[in-house]
Amino acid sequence: MNSEYIDPELAILETIYDSSRQANSVKQRDLAQSTGTSLGMTNAILKRLTQKGWITIKKINSRNIQYAITPDGVHEIARRSYRYFKRTIRNVAMYREELDAAINRAKIRGCNTVVLIGVSDLDFIVEHSCIRHGLTYLKVIDLETAQPLFSEDYFIIFSESFEQAEISHNPNHLYLISLLAGSGESIE
Repeated sequence: MNSEYIDPELAILETIYDSSRQANSVKQRDLAQSTGTSLGMTNAILKRLTQKGWITIKKINSRNIQYAITPDGVHEIARRSYRYFKRTIRNVAMYREELDAAINRAKIRGCNTVVLIGVSDLDFIVEHSCIRHGLTYLKVIDLETAQPLFSEDYFIIFSESFEQAEISHNPNHLYLISLLAGSGESIE
């Protein structure tokens, strides 16, 4: 979940919007750096945003340009942000359902404790599902510390940072990377 795609158009619009609210002028080099794009690509995006009517460009002097967001640009930020938020909520609901089902199956198999190994963006969902099913929830940051917890009655969930190939396949092991990828292989 850390390797998130950044929409350069949206990032540029948001940066220009933020700078205008703070009465700061933003430079093209700053926009390029914040979006991870080259100066040439940033320039092309700025021209495209101007053509779409989402920003205006005003030449202050021979070296300085001022960018301003238009009302249509603000609307575009809101539209894209809403779509992103809606998609995120839909994904969280799907992950919650799948994690809840996997934890319930582990309970049926006799597991009484769920151990989440590593740092995860989904830890709050795992913890909530454990509470819901009356299971003990443990969170361990590193694999070495978790080794003594590998037992028959513990359901082990590996955070997104673990690849499935790192540890043998086991019905009481769930790899969040597989869940996030939608493979479902490790959700038995």
